[in-house]
Amino acid sequence: MELLERRGQLALLRITCEAGTYIRKLLYDMGEIMGPGATMIELRRTRVDHFEESTCGLVTMHELADAHARWREDGDASRLMRMVRPVEDALAGIKSAVIRDSAVDAMCHGAQLAVPGVLRVSPNLHSGDTVGIYTQKGEAVALATSLMGAQEIVDATRGHAFRTSRIIMRPGTYPKQWRTRAVAETVGDGGESA
Repeated sequence: MELLERRGQLALLRITCEAGTYIRKLLYDMGEIMGPGATMIELRRTRVDHFEESTCGLVTMHELADAHARWREDGDASRLMRMVRPVEDALAGIKSAVIRDSAVDAMCHGAQLAVPGVLRVSPNLHSGDTVGIYTQKGEAVALATSLMGAQEIVDATRGHAFRTSRIIMRPGTYPKQWRTRAVAETVGDGGESA
């Protein structure tokens, strides 16, 4: 906690905290301890995870609503596109796996990723890690939990490498390169399902 400015009974503070910290309650409790009481007038988040106000071009909800209205009214999406960040920016802090193009659409349709469909993974990947699954072009396909460590995936020739928790990419974005069998559950090399 850092005191940036003080004018009479008003104070401007910078607080670095973890997610889930209730700043309003923190200030209320500080006021109770000091005696006269305290309340928060305004809260401004300047950083969330790796997104910082100074480098990410954060916008207000009003600015976003204006850009959306302009797009709806006259089809001009330029302002809106400058404000909306790609999902890949939000996943930048987690480990990653790159998959074959032949496995992308099958994953988007709910198939689990098998080892032959994996091209490369973060070298420090461990079983249980949350992983961003990407195309060879760097497009986010899904979020998953690793079922193996990096070296296990490299050494393995079969089996599931990840358990998918969230599909991000829309099905049909990549061409279908997989066949349907009686039970289609695994995506591997050549787009086969088994």
